[in-house]
Amino acid sequence: MVVIREKRHRLPANSYKGQVTVAFTINTFPPGAAYFQNEAIVQIGEAALAEAFENNHGHVAVYVIMPDHVHLIVSGSSPESDLLRLVKEFKQKTTFRVRKSGAAFAWQKDFWDHVIRDRQDYANQVHYILRNPVRKGLCLRWEDWAHRGVLGQTWEDLARNIAMV
Repeated sequence: MVVIREKRHRLPANSYKGQVTVAFTINTFPPGAAYFQNEAIVQIGEAALAEAFENNHGHVAVYVIMPDHVHLIVSGSSPESDLLRLVKEFKQKTTFRVRKSGAAFAWQKDFWDHVIRDRQDYANQVHYILRNPVRKGLCLRWEDWAHRGVLGQTWEDLARNIAMV
C-alpha cells in the first residue's frame, strides 16, 4: 500500500496569532465554481466573515468577494487574535449556512496566504485585491464592484493608511 503524504505548506500556527496582518485568498471548489454570483450567497459570506472577524479579535480588514474566490486582508487586534482560526471559522460558517439554504457550496481544502511585513507590502496587497475585479473584466473601476467591504475601519481610514506609504 502506498501512503500519500501531503507536503506541509502552511506556516506554524503561531504565525497567525497576535497583532499580525495576513492576506488570504480562499477559492471555491471545484476550482472556478462561481457560487458568489448568487447575491444571497454573497450576503451569507459577508455575514459569516463579520462574525468570524469579531469572534477572533480582528482589528481591521478589507475584502473583495469574486465569483469564485475571496480576497481578505485582516489584522489581529490583540495577543488573543487568531487569523488562521478566523479563516477556518469563516469557511465553516459560509459552507454550513449556504448548504442549509438548499444551495450547493464548497471551498477548496486549503488557501493561499501571505504575512504582510510592512506598510508598503500592505498598500500593495490592498491595491492588488481591490483591483482584482477590474483585472478580471468584471467592472471598469474597483469602486464599482459591489462585493467589497471593510471591517473595523472606514474606507477613508483605509485610504489614509495606504496613502501614508
